Amino acid sequence: MTSISFLGPKGTFTHEAANMVGDDLVPYCTIPAVMESVVNDECLFGIVPIENSIEGPVGITLDSLAHKYDLKIFKEIIIPINQNLIVNPGCKLEDIEEVYSHGQALAQCRDFLNNHNFQQHYAVSTARAAKDIMGDKTKAAIGNKKIVELYDLEILKSNIQDMDNNETRFVVLSKENHEMTGKDKTSIIFSIYEDKPGGLYKILGIFEKDNINLTKIESRPSKKGLGKYLFFVDFNGHIEDEVIQNILKQIKENTYFLKVLGSYPEF
Repeated sequence: MTSISFLGPKGTFTHEAANMVGDDLVPYCTIPAVMESVVNDECLFGIVPIENSIEGPVGITLDSLAHKYDLKIFKEIIIPINQNLIVNPGCKLEDIEEVYSHGQALAQCRDFLNNHNFQQHYAVSTARAAKDIMGDKTKAAIGNKKIVELYDLEILKSNIQDMDNNETRFVVLSKENHEMTGKDKTSIIFSIYEDKPGGLYKILGIFEKDNINLTKIESRPSKKGLGKYLFFVDFNGHIEDEVIQNILKQIKENTYFLKVLGSYPEF
């Protein structure tokens, strides 16, 4: 079993990230399907997006890891998201009336689209958008360079995203933690007891006491009622470190839910 699943179809940014991991790639249509392929031993690894520097966290990835699948983050991949206006060969800017793409891609290019008054259409993926415009010079798509190679299209305008520092973080999921490398991160999820003043502050103090750097902290609804949250935290260190093991022990004693999502090399 050496196959690597990824959120498809081919031509997406997740496909681009997957190419950095291996060649035996299998596209799946949803994030949960990717995770199930690893759980069921259909694939060795699964690759899904987890956050974007502009649009924020990918909720279904976080929720699925928290509530449904017992998988580990084995590796992280961060790639720049450069969006391009993709057209049929010979198409000119004045020919275009409609633009198709995934909702996030459209949102990331809002200024460009508004300045040209294009009619916008949502697609399930940037690759699907490319298929939808084939053969029609009044339609354009937004996506990455790989789409052009796959569907015999052309890039009319490059880097049309509103912000140049647009990056997406992808995670490689496995059943196992990555071995220690000396420059590692650990991801956890926890939930604090209700109606306990200073609960989150107390947890964060555990990291501060041992001089462990937090690289990310964010909250998500726990799906157990209003005002009840899960906290996702990334921090430096590996679960096999004695210091990290002691920190996790203290967190477990002060929370009613703790799940380790994995230890892996920093990208």
